[in-house]
Amino acid sequence: MTPSLRLLALATTLSLASACSILPQSEPVDTYRLPVNQSSHSASPVDWSLRLNKPLASEVLAGPRIAVIPQGDVISSYKGARWSDPVPLLVRNRLLDGFQRDGRVQRLSADDSNLQADYELSGELQAFQSEYQPGGKVEVVIRYDARLVQGRSQRILSSRRFEVRQPLADTQVSAVVAGFGAASDQLAGQVVNWTVAQSGQAQKQAQAKNQ
Repeated sequence: MTPSLRLLALATTLSLASACSILPQSEPVDTYRLPVNQSSHSASPVDWSLRLNKPLASEVLAGPRIAVIPQGDVISSYKGARWSDPVPLLVRNRLLDGFQRDGRVQRLSADDSNLQADYELSGELQAFQSEYQPGGKVEVVIRYDARLVQGRSQRILSSRRFEVRQPLADTQVSAVVAGFGAASDQLAGQVVNWTVAQSGQAQKQAQAKNQ
């Protein structure tokens, strides 16, 4: 290699090293699972099957960001923190876990498997964020519009809006995540009881028609 080529190679190497040194380093991100505090129960199983579908969600709630509304209609997210899964998947899996812990509906599946079931639970996730209230109070808000659908006919049997508000004593991300866990426990319990009641009623009506 000639001296001129050596100088050119050295200059190129130094240029690349300099460029790499001025690139911003990626900020470390903490990934959080959704806490679960719901206890398991041993109950008499029902004789029907249920498939849980991921809820539809807006673009803001469709990803893994931990959403927060600091004021008014401004939607932001906690810096350096994210959920372990996109929010719709996170909520579906939490509801699925809620049914498993409850124990009454044992023939469960999720929309990923595309298995046919007697009933399907689907809906829209309207809110899954923390919100700052007047006076500086903060609370986790989960709003889920649920639909119970007959599997074969796809007929809507029942629908209901569930809204859970969990006050927070601390604004640290770890405390916010714990608040999401407590709110999700409440949501799961309410959705499970409603689904079992509505599906049981639909079963009785179907049996009465067949008699």
